[in-house]
Amino acid sequence: MADGTHDTKSSNQMWGGRFASGPDAIMEEINASIGFDKKLFAQDIRGSIAHATMLAHQGIIAQEDKTKIVEGLEAIQTEIESGNFEFSRRLEDIHMNVEARLAALIGPAAGRLHTARSRNDQVAVDFRLWVKEELQRTERALTGLIEAFLDRAEEHADTVMPGFTHMQTAQPVTFGHHCMAYVEMFGRDRQRVRHAIEHLDQNPLGAAALAGTGFPIDRHMTARALGFREPTRNSIDTVSDRDFALEFLAVAAIAATHLSRLAEEIVIWSTSQFGFIRLSDAFSTGSSIMPQKKNPDAAELVRAKTGRINGSLVALLTVMKGLPLAYSKDMQEDKEQVFDAAESLELAIAAMTGMMRDMTIRADRMKAAAGSGYSTATDLADWLVREAGLPFRDAHHVTGRAVALAESKGCELADLSLEELQAIHPDVKAGIFDVLTVEASVASRKSFGGTAPAQVREQIAWWRTAL
Repeated sequence: MADGTHDTKSSNQMWGGRFASGPDAIMEEINASIGFDKKLFAQDIRGSIAHATMLAHQGIIAQEDKTKIVEGLEAIQTEIESGNFEFSRRLEDIHMNVEARLAALIGPAAGRLHTARSRNDQVAVDFRLWVKEELQRTERALTGLIEAFLDRAEEHADTVMPGFTHMQTAQPVTFGHHCMAYVEMFGRDRQRVRHAIEHLDQNPLGAAALAGTGFPIDRHMTARALGFREPTRNSIDTVSDRDFALEFLAVAAIAATHLSRLAEEIVIWSTSQFGFIRLSDAFSTGSSIMPQKKNPDAAELVRAKTGRINGSLVALLTVMKGLPLAYSKDMQEDKEQVFDAAESLELAIAAMTGMMRDMTIRADRMKAAAGSGYSTATDLADWLVREAGLPFRDAHHVTGRAVALAESKGCELADLSLEELQAIHPDVKAGIFDVLTVEASVASRKSFGGTAPAQVREQIAWWRTAL
């Protein structure tokens, strides 16, 4: 107002209805993380118990205080798990919520728990523990998905289908071989998960705010108690590091991309135009107005989850890209991205595992399609090289002429007569018809890792041992 007095009403309108009390409400809203980091309660309590036990072992706090602290923390965990714990936004985060409740339960001894640590190394240990456990869950889920593919591959090692490049019919393959392609992809994802666990398997506790501590702590002791391989080796890096979260998101994004490619194939295969598979009602829905429709919604949603997971990776990369050492509050934005991506990935893997085990394979439709588009043309060219001694480029040219003739007659290569093929090249013999069927084509691909049923079964056996 003109006389210098404060107009509370106009100020509140300026801040907006949601923040009626002004800048204090805005600060509370932007600063509080308890709405999402309460997910870390078990890791926070586990880290605190390990820390208190180490402090007592080193003579930094009394055994009596350690006993009270541990019993209080265990009581708090029971309260949270039973839904009887009241989280407070005023206390900002999971650490302060647990510490305040501990003080209410055991009194002054609670104040000794935070000796020789900071919220900076505390959140680092909580988050590492959570990500490590999530990676272990992801590894188990990927193993289950791989096993589903191995079962379908074994069942359909001889089932012929068209192989595609550029989404055009290329050469015949088997459905088992196609399944094994995804086994390889998800196997690499599983390996990446294991590498990510190895990279993060260091204990942040003891780095304190950024410089370590003057108390005689034993960081190796807390590392063992929390299941870490060893303590981190630089206190500044320890509280600055979110590589482990970025690596989890990168692993998740690559795995989600593989899931999305598979989802796209399921969508295509389930169309009436392809008809290679049939999804059950458990993983599809009907149309609200078209009674004949059966929509592959589960596959489409798996495909869409990839966008969310990729977005989480880009978001956290962007948060971290300009941060100076050591800790900055920006890093509070790491958890929601990881939590969301983890939930999306878990759901996508579970849905895809269910679809692979549940879908009906229509081998007749696959076989019919496998012979279309002159898919055995390469076999014809290979025969000319192998049996007639032609250079491959010449054989390629002869085969092209044969395809053109078949197209003009509206028939397949195997339907051309011996005389017609000999008119294109005189060295063609009747034995060429032995390689122009799709069954003969796939059986001939015996090179290591090829589509021949015997090779497919060999790779299935290798993977079952590897798992």
